[in-house]
Amino acid sequence: MTTNALPVQTVARLSRRGIASRTRRSIYPSWFYIPAIALYVVFFAVPTFASFYFAMTRWSLFEAKFIGFENFVEFFQDPQLVSGFIHTFEYGFITSAAKVVLGLALAVLLTSPVIGRGYLRAVVFFPVLVSTIGVGFVFKSLLDPFHGMVNAVLGAVGLPQPGWLTDPNMALLTIAGIDVWKGVGIATLIFMAGIVAIPQEYYEAARMDGASGWRIFRAITLPLSRPAMATVIILSLISGLRSFDLIWATTGGGPGFASDVIASVIYKEYQSGFFGLSTAGNVILFLVVAAVMVPISWFFNRREVEL
Repeated sequence: MTTNALPVQTVARLSRRGIASRTRRSIYPSWFYIPAIALYVVFFAVPTFASFYFAMTRWSLFEAKFIGFENFVEFFQDPQLVSGFIHTFEYGFITSAAKVVLGLALAVLLTSPVIGRGYLRAVVFFPVLVSTIGVGFVFKSLLDPFHGMVNAVLGAVGLPQPGWLTDPNMALLTIAGIDVWKGVGIATLIFMAGIVAIPQEYYEAARMDGASGWRIFRAITLPLSRPAMATVIILSLISGLRSFDLIWATTGGGPGFASDVIASVIYKEYQSGFFGLSTAGNVILFLVVAAVMVPISWFFNRREVEL
């Protein structure tokens, strides 16, 4: 037994003092949570629970009559609402997949030694800074089937002039393409940050072993940029499933109901005075986004832990 060892009672007393001091120190910073909690409760928790209640009522500005789940039943019995529900998934997954693929490809290009790399980065990111409503109106003018510049150029070289925003079979895909053009800059920026963070020693070792560019991409860039990919997928899906402003600025949900999504249908129901039905649509949109994003977030978080 060493002579400089502390008695057991002294160690226990010091431990209790340390725990007590940490407890006393942790009380003061907890007060800083109160403003954030108050804002969360007032601006998120209360409106969320109120939405769930009003979704089960037939309400106006002055009264609300409880009707149970009738609004939800009516929502899924209306063909217009069901088509908007389906279009929401189509639009969200198409735009998210395109942003992931194009964003990763552009990030690989813009992190390699190419001429004018800084200029190209600015060009790719510029659409993100432009107002979504402004982008919608500009493309609505450019893609006009009779007076638009795009069809004028196509007609001048003898190519077909499709109704980009007036053909029911093309309208939703055209808007999705515009959305990808506008939002791919964010995906590219996130992927660039992920690629730049990869240690260069991995690339140097692969080149010394004679690995090809494709092999380096598959074995190093793609696996190690997985956290960036998870972020892009989550943000793109949330944006796509909640999309409204670009669709409303270009087609207003038309032609007919060809490009309607849940958000545009909800807005039309509000305009028509069906407040309870539109609130039920908001609740359904919230549940849809949560049902899609929670499993995806859990999957990517688990994969990161495994890595």
